[in-house]
Amino acid sequence: MMDDRVLALLGESIHCHEITKKLKNKHKWKIFRLQETPDTPINVKMQVPIGLVFIDRGTVLNKSRLMQLRYTLYSSEVLWLALLDSEDITTDPIISSMLDRLCHYHQILPCSANRVHTLLSKIQEIYACQQPDESNVLEDSTSLKMVGTYKTIDELSDRVSRFSNIDAPVLINGESGTGKELTAHAIHQASTRANAPFVVVNCGALPESLIQSELYGYEKGAFTGAYQQRKGHIETASGGTLFLDEIGDFPLPLQVNLLRFLESGRIMRVGGRKELHVDVRVVAATNVDLLKAVEKGVFREDLYHRLNVLEINLPPLRERKEDIEMLAHFFYHKFQNESSCRLKGISQEALDVMQFHEWPGNIRELMNRIHRGMLHSESPLLTPADLGLDQRHHERHITSLEQVRNHAEYQALRDSLVNHSNDLSRVANELNISRVTLYRLLEKHKFRPF
Repeated sequence: MMDDRVLALLGESIHCHEITKKLKNKHKWKIFRLQETPDTPINVKMQVPIGLVFIDRGTVLNKSRLMQLRYTLYSSEVLWLALLDSEDITTDPIISSMLDRLCHYHQILPCSANRVHTLLSKIQEIYACQQPDESNVLEDSTSLKMVGTYKTIDELSDRVSRFSNIDAPVLINGESGTGKELTAHAIHQASTRANAPFVVVNCGALPESLIQSELYGYEKGAFTGAYQQRKGHIETASGGTLFLDEIGDFPLPLQVNLLRFLESGRIMRVGGRKELHVDVRVVAATNVDLLKAVEKGVFREDLYHRLNVLEINLPPLRERKEDIEMLAHFFYHKFQNESSCRLKGISQEALDVMQFHEWPGNIRELMNRIHRGMLHSESPLLTPADLGLDQRHHERHITSLEQVRNHAEYQALRDSLVNHSNDLSRVANELNISRVTLYRLLEKHKFRPF
């Protein structure tokens, strides 16, 4: 979060003076009043990244003034909070479009300065998330990045660090799109084999008839078309790491040869008569339950145990709800320079809807939706529609009372912590709960207020 609370102010209201006075004196916001002109759009992103705009009924009735305000909000690079003097004006189609596409939040007046401060602080958090933040990134010398909360990163970083120093097979379990190859590469880069090859083999993409020659290589004349000797993937990875992706798709009849290599460290090229010793570390990954595959007789039990010496389980994104917003901002920042749109960030509505999407494609799906949305968006803020997720999608996936309760708890805790500057006594008093209950909720929702 930014150290300085700097705020741009646009427009006037009956409540304007009282609210801005309290924001300045009580909450220590530095306020800069902006004067909009027909010919000079406001562009104060570097100096003032957050803005507060007052919209009254007079603005709605004056279409020329309303269109100028819309242009000002669109052309500026400020993240806006709108304060409306009446709920009735939200029925105006232009106002409704402005609130959805150009403002992160809006609030109906009258309201307290504390409420405005809370909303501004949320926008401040959003702005901070859109800036590069290496504290939530596990990065190695090849610029591989794993993004997530302290709990996700700490647990994965610990396993990567420990396993990189043990020269034994690793099995990575996880659904498609959870980052299995990224994790395997991180293990390789943190090991003593980092300067040697990292060879990726997609077991599910190799035709059964070619697996032997692709993995073990072949000698000249071994078959029709073998005009010269060729090294296989295993031999190519000598001294380094062989990553067997989707190992669950490896054909059963050929698994015995892979098992023999893992046990002996030796291979024989197709058409060859001499065994070769290969020094290679094997990391395998699967998106299927190999134990169930063993029970069904489609995967060898001895091969499973040989591969599963060290194990990493990557959770699906739907079980990492606390990471979704951070990942969304990470990918937004990554693709920001590619977008031709005047994007200023991701709308709060889009962030909320993302929390309730099931993410069957996991992190890869999130990345693709953000990237595609940024390339096609015509709004300054990414909307649920840009991501292919609408409000009805959001509502369909609130499938249980527990989900609704957890979401409400999280929002109430976050608002109260921001409002009271992490003073836990005041937070507990406002929420009418004991300190013991507060500590439990902080741990449950992974808040670190200290």
